Amino acid sequence: MISFFARTAAACVAVIALLPLASSQETKQQPPEEAPAPIQVEVNLVNILATVHNKGGGLVGNLTKDDFTLSEDGQTQEIKYFTRETDLPLTIGLLVDVSGSQRNLIDIERQAAYQFFSQVLRKKDIAFLISFGEDAELLQDFTGSPRLLQAGLQQLQVNSGVQGIHPGPVPTVGQPRGTVLYDAVYLACHDEMSQQVGRKALVLITDGMDEGSRLKIEEAISAAQRADTVIYSIYYVDRSAYGGFGYFGAVTDSYLRRMSDETGGRVFKVDRKNTLPDVFKELQDEMRSQYSIGYQPTNDKHDGSFRRVDLRVTDKNLKVQARKGYYAPGGKVN
Repeated sequence: MISFFARTAAACVAVIALLPLASSQETKQQPPEEAPAPIQVEVNLVNILATVHNKGGGLVGNLTKDDFTLSEDGQTQEIKYFTRETDLPLTIGLLVDVSGSQRNLIDIERQAAYQFFSQVLRKKDIAFLISFGEDAELLQDFTGSPRLLQAGLQQLQVNSGVQGIHPGPVPTVGQPRGTVLYDAVYLACHDEMSQQVGRKALVLITDGMDEGSRLKIEEAISAAQRADTVIYSIYYVDRSAYGGFGYFGAVTDSYLRRMSDETGGRVFKVDRKNTLPDVFKELQDEMRSQYSIGYQPTNDKHDGSFRRVDLRVTDKNLKVQARKGYYAPGGKVN
């Protein structure tokens, strides 16, 4: 979790050498010398946000820098910056599935989401809200106001009929197709999150079914990685929408798991033991219990390539949750 390229663009440090003043005792004036050109040093800083759990799934928040090992493309990296972040500003995008299969869940989602926003948002935190079904619709742009987010949540409805938030990179306007999950994730990351800095997280509430997205899951994941955004998935299924218990063969969380694993998040399941408010509470705790780990990669090329990152802890009884890689600066970005 997480290389912040919006925050980690190459920094230039200018060192200016100042010439000493000529002594007043000198009778012969020295010819003026040209000041040396500023020395510019490009420094790449990659920042990874990580969460650590024990075998019971509990959060572990008392580790030190020496408890972690880090490698990039198989090469060991030196951890230079290490802090535990519990109050860094958050940017949250909530994406709610409003396709027909979620019809009976929308009221519950609306109430639980408002409670979540009311509790999780603090000063300097901002959030936005998107619904997706046959197309994706921006119900509330960036705001720190729970009241405005509540107003956006009131607009949640099945097949809203509003054709997309704008033409943008995902041409869904006028072409209803099903449940455009991957298009919605791409849109949220490419158009919304890429303009923000700091900690960024998408929260998806969906049964994980995608029907008719123009983009593939790989493109959705790439957009999240380029925008340094963690994807948390809330797997919420209405059995009656899939013929009762028969839905087990048709609906799976495997695609949600893939998106979350690659970006440093995880999948939460709503069931009889874990209600949606319970899941939101667990997610809130996790967002406030992260380690921030920074390093300067030994590969300093600006080639736009994808770099695989492997962050581990020395205690094998613990599990690290962090992004699997990042895109280096440079190169072509779609």
